[in-house]
Amino acid sequence: MTTAKRPLPMLTTSTTAYWTGGAAGALLIHRCQDCGYYIHPPTGFCPSCEGRSCAPQAVSGRGKVASFTVNHQPWEADLEVPYVMALIELEEQPDVRIVANIVNCAIDQVHFDMAVQVLFEQHDDVWIPLFEPAPEDSP
Repeated sequence: MTTAKRPLPMLTTSTTAYWTGGAAGALLIHRCQDCGYYIHPPTGFCPSCEGRSCAPQAVSGRGKVASFTVNHQPWEADLEVPYVMALIELEEQPDVRIVANIVNCAIDQVHFDMAVQVLFEQHDDVWIPLFEPAPEDSP
């Protein structure tokens, strides 16, 4: 467990699996049990088939950087700047996008379409999904 350097999410019935799956090393994304469509953030229904049978399922944790920005503003007292906030397209379904920090990479090495993989940062019972360069794209 590390000391929180970032605001932590509030756990809800819909989001607990996403924020705690890292304890088992799993990125859990809701998936429709009827048609297989991934849903993030979780909504309780499938926007593809309108089914109501949705449940968290582990995904590979691999994806690519669809977009990113470098933040230089210290919004939180303990949050070190600069840092990269990226929009990650998941390998399983590119229209499932996660906003997350890119870590273990120099800021000037982050680029569009960069292959990334998930890792988790623990704070109490919350496991924050972060992304780092995948081995084939490491600088």
